[in-house]
Order: sequence, then structure tokens, then C-alpha cells
Amino acid sequence: MAVSNTCDGMRRRDFIKVGVAGSALSLSSYLRMAEAGEVKSTKATSAIFINLAGGPSHMDSFDLKPDAPAEYRGTFNPIKTNAAGVEFSEHLPKLALCADKFAVLRGVTHTLAAHQLGSEYVNTGNRPIPSLEYPGFGAVVSKELTAPPDLPPFVAIPNSPQRAGFLGVQYAPLNTNSTPQPGKPFSVRGIALANGLTIEEVERRQNLLQDLDRTFGSVEKESQLLSGLDRFSEQAYAIITSKRARQAFDVSKESPKFAEPFGTEGFGQSCLLATRLVESGVRFCSISLGGWDTHQDNFTKLKTKLLPTLDTGLAALLNGLHEKGLLESTAVFVTGEFGRTPKINTRSAEGGRDHYPRCMFMLMAGGGVKGGQVIGQSDEKATQPANEGYSPDDVAASFYHALGIDSTKEYHTNTGRPIMIVRDGKVIQKLFS
Repeated sequence: MAVSNTCDGMRRRDFIKVGVAGSALSLSSYLRMAEAGEVKSTKATSAIFINLAGGPSHMDSFDLKPDAPAEYRGTFNPIKTNAAGVEFSEHLPKLALCADKFAVLRGVTHTLAAHQLGSEYVNTGNRPIPSLEYPGFGAVVSKELTAPPDLPPFVAIPNSPQRAGFLGVQYAPLNTNSTPQPGKPFSVRGIALANGLTIEEVERRQNLLQDLDRTFGSVEKESQLLSGLDRFSEQAYAIITSKRARQAFDVSKESPKFAEPFGTEGFGQSCLLATRLVESGVRFCSISLGGWDTHQDNFTKLKTKLLPTLDTGLAALLNGLHEKGLLESTAVFVTGEFGRTPKINTRSAEGGRDHYPRCMFMLMAGGGVKGGQVIGQSDEKATQPANEGYSPDDVAASFYHALGIDSTKEYHTNTGRPIMIVRDGKVIQKLFS
């Protein structure tokens, strides 16, 4: 997948690539949840995060204002959904038919209008500060929820802006660096390894490490560094050579009937892969869909490409999880870094919309979230929340709540500084009732 630049010149980050010598494959996670895993729970055990990079227009998707002045409302019309009283854009017909499976948050608000800062905010649930890098959702979930030893806990398709932050690179994602193609195997062997490594080279290194361990074990048995490297090597080797992992990544294993609704585009196929991964036991998947930075030709881009792509992939994801019996056990979170200006600019013949963090939408499903409802409200022109609104911190706290993770739990940096998972957010109880 090509790397895209946003309007402010920020190149999408050089995401961490998986390698045997790196830490992105580490399965380090606490066993605190192990016993709880034997207890039946309504909380989700996996999560799928969809990052709409660039900032999608709320007024042309999930928060239309048909009665607003023409310079605000745009050219799209609302359509009814299968949820009573809920309307979406006419270019989201498939999502309209499964609106009962997810909740829409309107009037989410913040003040960071730059792509990078906004992205860091919505991918961590914490307003960024210069002195500390907060861990993304995937890193926290990897730390809190135990994953099978032969599967990566956090997979990014094809990559993710989420970082491990102060938790350390052992909680960074395994990046696929590409998206699946319909009907073709997409296995662990297709994932890029650092410096062109192959599976055969991995096996040789594993054998070499075992020889070194036998040779120097008695001399270095007290070395924490060597024992740590040995544990990591075993974990990385288990994932790369695991038959279950290879099958989990192979979308061609799905029946044609199940795979068909996902379409042939990279985003839809990424959603198909995510359903396979969580079904296999991967705890966190992130999917990236960029291109939403529509300063010009907003309506053409949304109508012909962006909204239909999102509509097909996301609807198939939600329906597919439901069909597999995985929707309640999978927390789904969809967001961009901000919304777009309610008033249409005049930079092109049809106009566009600019960065606008004061009002945006987010979507949530699974993990006890009640579908078919709209939480929050924007004013008559979608310029701000009609009431107090919700912050990205609140939605993050709710996302963790759906996963049974206490967002007020404290971690410690390597200097001993205590940091809560989410500093300021409160769980939005209406999502779960």
C-alpha cells in the first residue's frame, strides 16, 4: 500500500517493521488475566481499531444536517437505517442496513487540528505532551490481555500510527506492510522481515542460538540480557514458524460466500484478515484507511471512492463478526483524527472541507456496546456539540471498558513516574445501556 502525505506535509510515520532481531514480535504480556479467561464474561477479548487517516467529514457521513444553509449541508442526502430514527449519508447504504450492530458517537470534540497531534490523541486516548509518548491502544491491550504463544498479540494492517510509547518496543505492532488480495494466500511468510530475512534464515539463527546457549550456558547463565534474548527468540520463532499463525493470515482459507461481501479492495480484504486474526486469538488488530484529507473536491472523493470503500469493508466486518459469533467478544472502534469544517470552502469548483477538531464522529461496537443508537449530538450546523460533548479521552476509557481494562490503572515509566492508562477520560455509560 502506498504511503500518503497529508496536507501539512507530514509523511505517515515510518512504522516499525517486524524482524527477528527487533522487538515488534514480542509476546510479553502479563498473566494477570489468565485465570479470568476461564470465567465467562461479557467483556470483549479482542479488538479491531480502524484508523481513518486524514480526518473524515462528519457532515457528509454520519452527522448530516439537511436543514442547514447550503454552504454547510453539502450535496449528500440522508437515508434511513435499520435503527429507528437514525440516518446516515446516502453513500453508506450497506452500513445503513447493519446500523443495529454499532453505535454512533456525535459531537466528539477536541482542539488539535494538526494531523500528527490529532492522530496521537485519538490513537492513545491521551492529549499528547512533549515530555512523554503515551502507548497506543494496541500496546496496552497487548500488555493486559494474554495472547496465544504462537500468535502476535498486536497486528497492524498494513501499518499503524500507534506506538508502544513508554511501555517499550516489546509492545509494538507486527506490521503486515501490505494488504491481502482476494483469493490469494496471505500468510506469515508474506510479512516483511527486517533486512530481507527469510524463514530459512530464521531457522538457522534459532539453531545457532541453541548451539551458543549450550556452549556458553554455564558461563553466562546469570546474564539477564542473554536469557531475555533467548526468551524473545523462542517467542519470535514460535510465531513465524507456527502453522496456526500461517493459517490465520491466509484469507484464501475463507469460503467464497463469506469473503464475497468484503469486496476486492485492500481495505475490505484487510477487514477480512482482521476477522480471521481475532477468530484465531490475536488480541488487537488495527486497519488503516487513508485519503480523508479532502480540502478540495470533497464530494467527488467521498462519493466515488472513500465512502463506498468504508461502507463495503466496515459493513462486511461487522456482519462477518456477527456471523462468526465474534461481535460481542470483539470491541470495534472507528475514528479519524478530527472532523472537517462544516462550512464548505471554495478552493475548487465543488469546494472542500478543512481540518475541524471541534466536532467529529466516532463509531463503536462489540464488548457490550449497544448497537442501533446515537450517543451525543451536534448543533444545527454541526459546528460543535449541542451540549457538553465527549472527548477522545472519554471514548478511549469506554473502549478499554468494553475490553474489561480499567483505564485508571497506573503504569510506571522507566524512571518510576506513575501514569494512568487514560488520564482524563470517563466511561460513557450510555454506550452500554
